[in-house]
Amino acid sequence: MASCYTHIVLGLGATGLSVVRYLAKQGITPLVMDSRENPPGRETLASDFPEVLLLTGGFDCRYLVQASQIVISPGIPMDTPEIRVAVDMGIDVVGDVELFARAIAELPACVIGITGSNGKSTVTTLVGEMAAEAGINYAVGGNIGVPVLNLLDKGYDLYVLELSSFQLETTHSLKCISATCLNISEDHMDRYADLEAYRQAKLNLYRQTKLALFNRDDALTKPNDPMNQTSFGLSAPGGDEWGIQAGMLVHGSTEYLSVNDVSLVGSHNHANLLVAMALADSAGIDKKAMISVARQFTGLAHRCELVATRQGVSFVNDSKATNIGATIAALKGLEDHQGQIILIAGGDGKGADFSLLAPVIQNVAQVITLGMDGDKIAAQFEGAVKVESMAEAVKEAAKLAQAGDIVLLSPACASIDMYANFMARGDDFRQQVMALDTEVIDA
Repeated sequence: MASCYTHIVLGLGATGLSVVRYLAKQGITPLVMDSRENPPGRETLASDFPEVLLLTGGFDCRYLVQASQIVISPGIPMDTPEIRVAVDMGIDVVGDVELFARAIAELPACVIGITGSNGKSTVTTLVGEMAAEAGINYAVGGNIGVPVLNLLDKGYDLYVLELSSFQLETTHSLKCISATCLNISEDHMDRYADLEAYRQAKLNLYRQTKLALFNRDDALTKPNDPMNQTSFGLSAPGGDEWGIQAGMLVHGSTEYLSVNDVSLVGSHNHANLLVAMALADSAGIDKKAMISVARQFTGLAHRCELVATRQGVSFVNDSKATNIGATIAALKGLEDHQGQIILIAGGDGKGADFSLLAPVIQNVAQVITLGMDGDKIAAQFEGAVKVESMAEAVKEAAKLAQAGDIVLLSPACASIDMYANFMARGDDFRQQVMALDTEVIDA
């Protein structure tokens, strides 16, 4: 072995590149390793950092055990044997969010942290929009797409961070103004021993905040220990809680706006809006800015997104529903719809127990399944239709649907068995809907 490296970056891609860039600014030349033979970002690393060595196809323990710090990608499990050896030796193993937390440690608390199984991106975006409306110099990043280290040294006053359970496994030093765990449902069961292990990874965020906001409609989101906390939920609030009373979104006894004035569709999105307002309030964002955003914000692509109405049938793209909990939330959010629901679901279930979906999908008119674990979902609904492609699924749904019905793509699964990502799956759904031989009435 030619040389020893004090810092090793495990996993390239956008996050790995952000770590290399950050370390380079500190005068550190790291070694980068990736288990993939041709990881994304390889060309950028070679052109921007020609002095940085990249080793692919695995993790070399000979280097790892000599490092003083290992920065690990969220996609690499901490129980990977080579990582366990390093941890057992007392080597500092952290993620990019922990590096970010240490970099801003001397600043006053200026972070809002958002985790949960579903709704993270919607809530993160909502809080960011509220900050923008209030004229605050803010940045949104983390699991939502922009690596947190890329946000440093730009003079932001507020950071709104979406944080995954994977990121929180290696994060211990954030100083949040407020933080929330929106909900807990089975996800990533191929990585965690059980639901409780996954939950504890999420709840690690509460130990890093001044104020914890939990979902009183989901007991699993409540902090383990007594702390400064309050709740949000769809019921009438008590004390300083956030909720809905007499059709109004309220904070304690203070009314904000009517549910009828909210642009987002579905009760699950009303809960998302409540917690977004609670987080924004903790950062001093004014009520007027919150209400303005609540009236205008229509949602994110691939998240209960109306893509078209054809012959009176609404086609809704919820491709971001990559786990059972997200699909349950979407279906429950549409319970008040007068027409019938035709559900398209399936993909890579990541080891989930689909029997949890059974009670909710009994209320839909038909289930159409596809993908690697489509059969497991079909087993929960008598008479489910199994297809091989999105084109076939959309055509079958269009045949079954009548005016007033909703065709909902809400897969309850990851997309990687058939698509590059959930966005590509949602785009395919949209394209197949647009290709139907009927007139578009509204889109």
